[in-house]
Amino acid sequence: MASLGSDEWRAVCDKFSNALNLTDMESRNDPENDPFRSKYKARELLREIYCSLKSFEAGDGEEDSRAESSEQRPPEEPLDGQTEDVFGRGFSGDSAAGLRAAKLGAVEYYLGVNHVETEELSAGQEHLLNCMKQLERCRASTENVSLYIHVRNQLGILWAGRDETEMAQGFLESAESIYQRYMKEDGTPPTDMTEYFTVEEKLITHQERTKRFELAFIHTMYYLAQVYKSLGQTERAATYCHSTLQRQLQLNQFNPMEWALNAATLSQYYITKGRFMEGRHCLSAATVISGLAGEAPSEAAAQESNAENERREQLRQKRAEIARCWIKYCLNLLEDAKKQLEDNIGKLDADRQDEMKRARRQQEEEEEKGRKSALLFGSEDTFDSIASVEEKVMCLFPLDFTEARAVFLVGQNYVTQAKEYFQMDGYVTDHVEILQDHSALFRILAFFEEDPERCCKMHKRRVDMLEPICNDLNSQYYLMIRRQMMFELAETYNEMMDLKLTVANRQADTQTLDNHTIKKFNHLCSASAKYYQMFLDSLCCPEGKFPEHLEDEVLRPVLVARFRLARLHSRLMTSSPSVQIDNLNKSLENYKYVVQYCESHPEAAGTVETELELSTEMAGLLPLKINRIKAKMAINN
Repeated sequence: MASLGSDEWRAVCDKFSNALNLTDMESRNDPENDPFRSKYKARELLREIYCSLKSFEAGDGEEDSRAESSEQRPPEEPLDGQTEDVFGRGFSGDSAAGLRAAKLGAVEYYLGVNHVETEELSAGQEHLLNCMKQLERCRASTENVSLYIHVRNQLGILWAGRDETEMAQGFLESAESIYQRYMKEDGTPPTDMTEYFTVEEKLITHQERTKRFELAFIHTMYYLAQVYKSLGQTERAATYCHSTLQRQLQLNQFNPMEWALNAATLSQYYITKGRFMEGRHCLSAATVISGLAGEAPSEAAAQESNAENERREQLRQKRAEIARCWIKYCLNLLEDAKKQLEDNIGKLDADRQDEMKRARRQQEEEEEKGRKSALLFGSEDTFDSIASVEEKVMCLFPLDFTEARAVFLVGQNYVTQAKEYFQMDGYVTDHVEILQDHSALFRILAFFEEDPERCCKMHKRRVDMLEPICNDLNSQYYLMIRRQMMFELAETYNEMMDLKLTVANRQADTQTLDNHTIKKFNHLCSASAKYYQMFLDSLCCPEGKFPEHLEDEVLRPVLVARFRLARLHSRLMTSSPSVQIDNLNKSLENYKYVVQYCESHPEAAGTVETELELSTEMAGLLPLKINRIKAKMAINN
């Protein structure tokens, strides 16, 4: 190959530098009606470079040519990117033939990326595969290993974009394998692809080489995470995502808000798997790293500049989204603790609570061991800050009201933060979901509260936050949301009714309840029945007819609503026998609906086994009770 110091070679290097500048910088200013203008110009320069390399090759001495032809040509690269041994075949990477192949391969690579970016995917694929064929001629080494990985990354991305996930997996796993073996057997900072066309005095430092090589591997891991997610390998995907985020921090190569949002999203995977220590760590890191993005511009500054307004909106939205992830953390931690502590009727099991408290010390020791073995985020600058955020909320199950309330308060604080951005005006669905999460936090906290009066107040808070919204929402546009809220309000009033009766029974015999208590009980009972009925009415067709067949997503809710309505009508307190008979007839009607629907749709029985059993029993008993009341009325008349 011609000397690096020659004028001709310097011209090639200048063309390459111009091509990169056109691609990375000038293309940002291309007009909308010619969006690829700069990239087309870069393409022409790359083609000229390729022709120059070929002409240099043709002009070289015969000795190199004979040396090249004496080598046995290795078999073609399999299409999925897998190689038998890229480290043990072909020319040496630092030989004239090896460097020539790397340079030609690099131009093919840049041409491939250029065509992909201009949406000419088939041409892009052809150039990238040509790059692979050039690399087949030489062994992977310091001089070319970076190109080996970059081209496989690009082919992996290309196939993933075509939903050919397994093809993408092959190329990306091959890139990973090459990186790992190179780092194990050599590990010296490899030549960067741009250095093939850089004069000696402008070569980059070893430190910069290392950073660029690591960034290429970060891309490998990032896209492998996406591939594994698409293949349903969620645990593997989470592991690769976690490692990607950690490496980005180590290299200090990340956008703070994007990194934070990715870490917060990863936390949701850990939370659903019950791995709250890892979930908390991701969220704490997200909170700290998002702070590196600085404060959101003030409203006044945002009004003066479109750029500032956009930045303000992005920062506020992403921080609100991280707050929502924190809400889910607190909610799931409380919910999972409740499942561990409740008995078969949904009440707190004191024996189980004592047992779990005794096991707590061992859990704390295991948590500490887990922290030491986990892949922790952070650097010297951020590690302490992340640990400080972690200390504000526990990751072990709360076992009593005091611990549950501490988790609840953290969740409630993030509810306030999330609602500041996701307001009702403009973000109806998001705002309602946040309110539903807030309601759920109160619901689970009430589980830990022993005093029924205080429990009732917590449920009242739920009613106060949900009822106005439910009644104000337009049913035409927000039907599904309204149905959810109707059902939740019905359940909440039902729970309050039971709690009021518990309190009353502690104070006096049921038969001697005072009028105020009876009135309060009946109000709660009627309110619960009203919302169950509203839920059922929302399923009717415009003519008001209830569907004969229930879709899977509403099957259990409808049958449960019917069962609860039956129970509520039978529990209304009244001194009038005729009113009581009316209530019992309504109750019987709903019990019969559950029984008859399950008889005509046997597949439904499995979704409401307990409710069906009780409905069958009550459908047989209630007629007897109604007849007894009628007989007593006849005697009294």
